[in-house]
Amino acid sequence: MILAVLMRWRGVPFHDSTASPILGRLGILNPGLAYSLSLIGLVHISASLSVLLWAAEPLMILLLAGWLLRERLGPQILLLSPVAAGGMAIAVYSPGASGQELGVALTLAGVACCAVYTIVARRWLGTAQGTAGVVATQQLYALAFAIAVVGAAWLAGGAVSPENVSLAGWLSSVISGVLYYGLAYWLYLSGLRLVPASFAATSFYLVPVFGLAAAFLLLGERLEPYQWVGAGVAIVAVFAILRPGQAASVAAA
Repeated sequence: MILAVLMRWRGVPFHDSTASPILGRLGILNPGLAYSLSLIGLVHISASLSVLLWAAEPLMILLLAGWLLRERLGPQILLLSPVAAGGMAIAVYSPGASGQELGVALTLAGVACCAVYTIVARRWLGTAQGTAGVVATQQLYALAFAIAVVGAAWLAGGAVSPENVSLAGWLSSVISGVLYYGLAYWLYLSGLRLVPASFAATSFYLVPVFGLAAAFLLLGERLEPYQWVGAGVAIVAVFAILRPGQAASVAAA
C-alpha cells in the first residue's frame, strides 16, 4: 500500500487498466516461487552446482519461445546457445560441485519457473503502458507470497528470528533488493518489450561473467585460467547471437 501511494505521488501508473492481470500475478511465480524452490534446493546441493543448474534457464526460455511464442529460431541461435551455456558452465565450474537429487530437482523447478515467467511476460507486456507499474505490482505479489511462506513456516514450528539480523544486514538486504528486484527487473522487462524472448534470454549467459569480473576487480579474487576461457567463450557466443539484424528478423517472424 505504501509503495502504491509513493508511485502515484511520483506520477507512475501503479495500476494500468489496460494491462492483463496476469502480469502482476507473475510476481508469485518469479521471484516468489522460483527463489523459494531454489533456496530450499540450495540446502541439499553446493552453491557451485546451483550456479551450474541455473545455466539451463536461457536454454529453457529458448525452447519455450520457439514452442509457445512461435519465435523463429535460426540455426545460429540454436547452435551458439549451447556454446554460450558451455562457456558459462566452464567459467563457474568448481571441482567440489555436488548435491542430492532432491536439491537438483527443486533447483531445476525454480529455474523452470523463471523461464515460464519470461515467456508469459513477453506475451502480455504489450498490454501495459509502462514497465514500472508492472514491476511494482509483481514485487507486491512476491512480498505477499513471502509473508505467507514465512507465516506458514512459523506456524509449522520453524525458526523465524529477524531480531538476530544486524542493522548492516537489514541495510544490505534493502539495497540489494532495490537493485535486483527493482532496477534489474525493470531493465529486463523494458528490454523484453523490444526483443524476442529467445534473444533476451542470452543476457543470462553473461550473469556469471559479470559476477567473476566483480569478484576479480572489487574483491581481488584470483581466477583460474579455465574461468577466463569460459568467460571468453560465453561473451563471443552471445555477441555472435546478437549481431545486428538478428533480433529484428526473429521479431518480424
